[in-house]
Amino acid sequence: FETKYTVVSRRVQDQQGDVATAVEEAAVGFRSIKSFGRREHSQAKFAERTETLYNTSIEKVRLSARFWTFLEIVPNISLVIVLLLGALAVGSGPLTPGTLVAFIILMLQLIWPIQALGVILAMAQEAMTAADRVQEIFDTESAVQGGDRELEQPRGHLRLEGVGFCFPDSDELVLHDCDLEVLPGETLAIVGATGSGKTALTGLVPRLYDVTAGRVTIDGVDVRELTLPCLRTVVATAFEEPTLFSMSARENVALGRPDASDEDVAAAIETAQAGFVYELPWGLDTRIGEQGMSLSGGQRQRLALARAVLAKPRILVLDDTLSSLDVHTEALVEHALRRVLADSTGIVVAHRASTVMLADKVALLDGGTITNVGTHHELLESVPTYRELLAADADTDDELAALEGQSVPG
Repeated sequence: FETKYTVVSRRVQDQQGDVATAVEEAAVGFRSIKSFGRREHSQAKFAERTETLYNTSIEKVRLSARFWTFLEIVPNISLVIVLLLGALAVGSGPLTPGTLVAFIILMLQLIWPIQALGVILAMAQEAMTAADRVQEIFDTESAVQGGDRELEQPRGHLRLEGVGFCFPDSDELVLHDCDLEVLPGETLAIVGATGSGKTALTGLVPRLYDVTAGRVTIDGVDVRELTLPCLRTVVATAFEEPTLFSMSARENVALGRPDASDEDVAAAIETAQAGFVYELPWGLDTRIGEQGMSLSGGQRQRLALARAVLAKPRILVLDDTLSSLDVHTEALVEHALRRVLADSTGIVVAHRASTVMLADKVALLDGGTITNVGTHHELLESVPTYRELLAADADTDDELAALEGQSVPG
């Protein structure tokens, strides 16, 4: 019973998780489901998972019913046998009626604990199965382990030396032979086609992943030798798809620096042009819903940018952080970011010429490696691939026209 019940209980709990996941996905993505007319498909998918859960639950109930029935029948059969043999013994004389009654009362007191034993065993098996699922998570070791060195006075000198990278469980190299140097206080824009590995490259700096070849150094120290708290203090990242938590707007902004003063928080919010938080019902104390779904994409990005700016890192990584902003707001944010990037080493993933203009130099990522490094104007003039990537940008069109005009002899 124990082995079978443990297996079935684990299946039931796994399938309950599948049903919960289906419900969550449908609730979060209801707009996509409605817009593509996939309501019936979503309902059918949910019904399939619930039916599977129902069938497994029935199997579990049948298994436990057989065990409980056994525990119910055995004590009662024993009682019938005792009554029969006791009556015969009383009739023939060896046993007194009082002794028989006392023995039967003792048996009746023991029947309930024996019957309850089945319930206790079943609950124990379910609890052990649930504990195993939780323990699997707790026992999972992080692939990224910190070192034992710390930077006393970090300057933000970043170097990539022969860096190669492939995702776990994959042998395909996303990046290879990447060499790059960013001096303290310098801002570098990374430009490349979709899927060229820009996000993977920026993720290597704070060690969201570890390199599979070469090394990444900060102030001459391999990031793998630094303690994780030190590294994550030196490097702050604002992602293209920001994550907000179900806490107040202030707590979300101050996540990386909880002891920040109100003045510092206000300055970070101003830099990110996130002043909309003051218009929320309770201002900075307004609780942001789960994943920040009550805010627009641009508002979530600006809060995430304010969070990164407030941390005051020596190296600031912006992974296409301005992609959801309108042109006017983007211009305001870029103007404010110039002041912030003047005091930090900046890595900016860019798709627009206006964002590239934030940088002192540009690195072109093509075919999984850095093929060209130079200023925006140098690459625009000499690298056809770079011109093609930014060809749709109006600012770039004007610059291209100017370059063509210079190349035509008078």
